[in-house]
Amino acid sequence: MAVSRIVGLDIGTTTVRAAQFEGIGGRGAPTVTRIAQVALPVGAVRDGEVTDQPAVSAALREAWRQGGFTTKDVILGLGNPRVVVRDLELPWLPIDQLKASLPYQVQEMLPMQASDALLDFLPTAEYEGDTGRMAVGVLVAAPRDVVSSMMLAVDGAGLNALMVDLNAFGQLRSVVHGSMRDRTLALVDIGATVTDVVITAGGVPRLTRVLRGGGGDVTDSVASALSIALPDAENLKREIGLGFQVPPEYQAAADGITAVTRNLLESIRNTFTFFAGNNPGVQIEAIVLTGGGSNLPGLGQYLSSFTRISVVLGDPLAGVKLGKGINRSSLAGNESLLATAIGLGMGDPS
Repeated sequence: MAVSRIVGLDIGTTTVRAAQFEGIGGRGAPTVTRIAQVALPVGAVRDGEVTDQPAVSAALREAWRQGGFTTKDVILGLGNPRVVVRDLELPWLPIDQLKASLPYQVQEMLPMQASDALLDFLPTAEYEGDTGRMAVGVLVAAPRDVVSSMMLAVDGAGLNALMVDLNAFGQLRSVVHGSMRDRTLALVDIGATVTDVVITAGGVPRLTRVLRGGGGDVTDSVASALSIALPDAENLKREIGLGFQVPPEYQAAADGITAVTRNLLESIRNTFTFFAGNNPGVQIEAIVLTGGGSNLPGLGQYLSSFTRISVVLGDPLAGVKLGKGINRSSLAGNESLLATAIGLGMGDPS
């Protein structure tokens, strides 16, 4: 049964972010009525997998207290490098039957046993082939242990997960709206240790990758270079930025920022190259940056030079209405951090 009130829940490496929507399924832009962000203890989540369930559950309870959420129904986001996302064509069946058939049709595509994965299929098109009607879409295979670790944390907080969605699909919904739907875009969400890349055309995902690496690795490099605590390294990282001149005492940290960031950007560029090789004649028109790691000064310019593609900062609040209790000015400069939670809340919980 469809619900009119839902919370998009993003359990990141360093922070839990949640956004409550009301009027889901109605006409016009959905309305965000409550937002909360609560920091997580170091190590409670690693590479998108919950490793300290009690700590995450406690953070979720605190988020509900701070945010004053009026529902415990959530759409839970999933972002982990072990998740497999692949294009897939299958003989057409009603969607329920098609999904039920996945374990018997996709085993050779998976690096794990199909019985050890939760499988889903997102249909994007269909056509009449030589052997009959075909369904075109995206296969998502998530290791059961990864999903279970997150569900235990959600259950421990007394919340009810109506569905689990891929973080990358939430990010797509949150920043691709209006005229952007007609463009071929690369959405890059840089978290602390995981980076989501989605290439979309006509509002439909054409390629999705979950990459290891993010802003937390840059912080670690600064801390190591200068032998300072992580909170100090985080602040200094944003002061130094990427591609700027620095005092001699910060040069080792600046070199570390450049080296770690370049490794991540090479992985992103390789994803673009793979897409281009499989889609001749289709060009990425712009890169849309979101996530906490996107706030590193100079990153956008560096990424644009590195890929020769224009870069813009995504604003997930541009496609939603804000309730009276939300002060837009209080979120200024941090809008892109909410992309996952906002997009998850815009999903279909029916």
